[in-house]
Amino acid sequence: MDFLKDLWAFMMQRKKFWLAPMIIILMLLGILIVIGGGSAIAPFIYTLF
Repeated sequence: MDFLKDLWAFMMQRKKFWLAPMIIILMLLGILIVIGGGSAIAPFIYTLF
């Protein structure tokens, strides 16, 4: 969680708010890949791509 706090502080200080949507999308894709790797819903996730 320290990484996220540091990242948020960086974005606030440098006014780089355009990074937030990209970071959120990357995090959601990462979570989707981790969940889809070994679960029963994997075939449904793979059809999205």
